Amino acid sequence: MISFKYYLLVLFVYAALTMRTAAAQSWTADNGNGTYTNPLFYDEFSDPDLIRVGTDYYITGTTMHSVPGLPVLHSTDLVNWKLLSYALPRFDDSDDFNLRNGKEAYGQGIWAPCIRYHNGNFYIFSNINRHGLQVFTAKNPGGPWKRHDLAKPIYDLSALFEVDRIYIVYGQSEIRMIELKPDLSGFVPNSDRLLIPKSEAMGEGNHFYKINGKYYITNADGGRLQCARSANIYGPYETTVISAKETMGTSLGWFTNNMGQETPLPSASDSLTMTKLNGQVFGSVPMHQGGIVDTPDGGWWGFSMMDFRSVGRTTFLSPVTWADGWPYFGIPGNPGRSPKTWFKPNNTSTPHAPYLRSDDFKSGRLSNAWQWNHNPVYTHWKLKHGELQLYTLPAKDFLWARNTLTQRGVGPQSEATVTLDASQLEDGDIAGLGLMNIPYAWVAVLRQGKQYTLRFFDQYKHQTINIPLKSPRVSLRAFGDFDHDIAQLSFSTGATRFESIGDSIRLPYQLKTFQGTRFALFAYNTLDKEGGYAAFSKFELKEPMADRSKNLPIGKIITLTNLADQRMVWADPHGMLVPGDRYNADEKDAGYRFKVLDRGNGLVVLQALNGTGFVTISGRGMAADVRLAKQETTASLLMWQDMLRGECMLLSLHTNRFIGLNPNTGELYGADWAGTLPGKKDGTVFTWHEVTQ
Repeated sequence: MISFKYYLLVLFVYAALTMRTAAAQSWTADNGNGTYTNPLFYDEFSDPDLIRVGTDYYITGTTMHSVPGLPVLHSTDLVNWKLLSYALPRFDDSDDFNLRNGKEAYGQGIWAPCIRYHNGNFYIFSNINRHGLQVFTAKNPGGPWKRHDLAKPIYDLSALFEVDRIYIVYGQSEIRMIELKPDLSGFVPNSDRLLIPKSEAMGEGNHFYKINGKYYITNADGGRLQCARSANIYGPYETTVISAKETMGTSLGWFTNNMGQETPLPSASDSLTMTKLNGQVFGSVPMHQGGIVDTPDGGWWGFSMMDFRSVGRTTFLSPVTWADGWPYFGIPGNPGRSPKTWFKPNNTSTPHAPYLRSDDFKSGRLSNAWQWNHNPVYTHWKLKHGELQLYTLPAKDFLWARNTLTQRGVGPQSEATVTLDASQLEDGDIAGLGLMNIPYAWVAVLRQGKQYTLRFFDQYKHQTINIPLKSPRVSLRAFGDFDHDIAQLSFSTGATRFESIGDSIRLPYQLKTFQGTRFALFAYNTLDKEGGYAAFSKFELKEPMADRSKNLPIGKIITLTNLADQRMVWADPHGMLVPGDRYNADEKDAGYRFKVLDRGNGLVVLQALNGTGFVTISGRGMAADVRLAKQETTASLLMWQDMLRGECMLLSLHTNRFIGLNPNTGELYGADWAGTLPGKKDGTVFTWHEVTQ
């Protein structure tokens, strides 16, 4: 379906690109070759909303009980983002947002914001759960932001400016609309009305647009993205699904049982249970809750979130194809399904990460990835002499500790290391590095009298380990593999050598904090008094899998093995791509070997080394239409989909669908597969292995 003219344009763009040569320090979706690979962020960025102003794009998302909240990020290409500001510096001085008097706000706070631009002003509309609708305004997206408290609770809203009126759609299943006064002083009396009844299959997380004279509302329902449209703002609206089933192979992970929004915060001694959810069930994993945005040249792109195991919910970017007046996520010929890797909207930016994550605490301000767990107590922390000093306050346990400083865990893997000088702790003080979740785990230094003890605690297993320390200065480390929901804590009393402590830690998702796992620096007093302080220094966050420069084996000779049946792919001399021998396949057989030829901009051609030719799609790509041609054509072009960890998918630009087969039917390879399923064992995902000639 891709034209030869477009292919030549792709090659021209590719030739103009500057390839990334240095290893990435932090995840960026940009592959450095004119393509991107989802997710946009491999850390939590939930309930995204995104707008374009001229040639610039701005995005914000949910931050729950963490502050500063409401991050505003900027991009010129929809792929590379940079944090500009936070619209909410802190919550009001109520007990729940300050962890006071037995009250907390876990999983509450900022939900599902809407960002808009109108008449020279930026607006962010967001409900603060239990406290009502807030509107933040600024002339500059970098701030400062002014806050307007409208008090009335408005759930999962989106705003549309039309001339001098502000319309707000909101609600779950039953979608309503209310009008906001232009001066933000309140709502227009008697303007609240039913817009779409429950019978129209709509969900929550609304996004409201006017496009070419028609009104569109997108929202999420049960792991899919719905869309409603009408020629009249008041309706009636018709609805359809515009994205469904797209998990990009992600499956449900571990889940903490009986842990909801209104569940009392569990104590350190409470027994908790977890369940490994059925990995073949979609659940709420597929791309959902998002919207659309246009580009200056008239293109359209979709953004949505996916429930991404223990890393939390994060954001994905999809090309949009309009058909019959509906904005379907995906490319022509494959509506509703999105590629994991695709061409960037433009090449105005080079690869860079959105945040500064590591922090030596020497700059006089915290790196911009840090967020406090609930409101900080400003009098009880400081940056001094290259240290973060956290002064202890009394707390029942880790989840009640005030002034806990957090960063989102970053997938696929990340490792946080920090040095702790505990010499200024007082009796009963404890300070360390934690994995904030329910259940949680931490490794810390406890002072009891004159004795310093290294203590490990796992809330789920009720496992406690104590190691006496000769010195109060230690280095602490937390490693998380968020694709497999597992973590490990370790420590060092010397310069380099780290020792694991405790068992491996299971990382679930749960609905109490409603966040993914976070790295947390904490300090509190266990004896119900104020104490001394913990001095943290040299915080470093490493991401071992962020550099993906070798994940596309250009110029290499590889074998491909189907993940579903573990059979290698064979170039049959009869001229077709087929499953190899189940028991006696030999990678030395040239029919199992393919050379990956670079065709620029993420495109490749596979050449079989047994002389049968180039992998080429015939006709409509049905079973047995993955042929071996003596001459390379545009039907030979494949977009390599990096599935990480030595896995890939092959997207044909002839059919705009994937190469695959049903491993249970004995059929041959086709190129008419819409995408993969949770678990990636449906016949469309391959492991690749480099071999020598």
